[in-house]
Amino acid sequence: MTPLDARRARLVLRAAIVVAALLQPRAETRADDAGSGRRDRVVARIGPTAITVGQLEDRVAELAPFQRASLGATPRAVARRLLAEVVAREELLALGAEDLKLRDQPPAAYRIERARSSATVRALRRRIGPASAVSMQDVRAYYDENRTRYDAPARYQIWRILCKTRDDAQAVLDAARRDPTPATFAALAREHSADKATYLRSGNLGFVTADGASSEPGFRVDRAVVDAAQSVHDGDIVPSPVAEGDYFSVVWRRATVAPVRRSVDEVAAQIRDTIWKARVKQETDKLVAALRAAHLRDLDAALLAAVDLPAGAGDVSSAPPRGD
Repeated sequence: MTPLDARRARLVLRAAIVVAALLQPRAETRADDAGSGRRDRVVARIGPTAITVGQLEDRVAELAPFQRASLGATPRAVARRLLAEVVAREELLALGAEDLKLRDQPPAAYRIERARSSATVRALRRRIGPASAVSMQDVRAYYDENRTRYDAPARYQIWRILCKTRDDAQAVLDAARRDPTPATFAALAREHSADKATYLRSGNLGFVTADGASSEPGFRVDRAVVDAAQSVHDGDIVPSPVAEGDYFSVVWRRATVAPVRRSVDEVAAQIRDTIWKARVKQETDKLVAALRAAHLRDLDAALLAAVDLPAGAGDVSSAPPRGD
């Protein structure tokens, strides 16, 4: 047996003796058990760690009812078994890890940092509270600011080629109907459209509502074009040129987005979740920025290009799991 093995054996034996002794039923209950110092009393010592009544009670309180039932039929039995089979075992394994200096080895060190990072995020989420705590006032404000997501009219995707004369429009229309494909329509738009804002993108006017409002900021479509598009089905080209002011247009209705009609009550849960995620991200980013300012120094991103990764370093299957 090596000196290290002997040390571990002695450590385990001492811990087992202490735990066994402290778990023995007492003949009498001390009068001060109900006093203010009861939770501070030590029920076991494992190496340098003292386990108190309060710590053990907290561990028991974290258990689900079915877990408590699996440990014993009485509170004393639950506490004794939890201490002997869970808490003491964890402390002994932690002491063994210290003996092996696992903390200093890269895989374990990485997992420790990830665990701390995940615990920090969980604590931040607890401080913010659950999504259900988002007030209805905040939900309504978000709904009003993003009303088009939840209450919007039908919209039509329209491609159109603007021509100077009816004859030009008719010639373009005939060519488009002979080969009604996006490639042909795009080529005709580049060659013939007088609308220099859209001729390089197949004459795409975006998604347009019945009143001519386009998804393109600050752009409106002539109502005659919209009315003509509404007269045909998705994928159909309007069968005749459409008068558009002094010009004539070839109009192709490409697709339709159905109207959206959802009340604030119908989407309240979805909005609460969206607001909660935004708050978590905002607080996380704020914390990271503060920690970066306080602790990150001597950063030279240019040197990252010189880092030589060993073979297999990019295999994500061997990487430790990410925390939530």
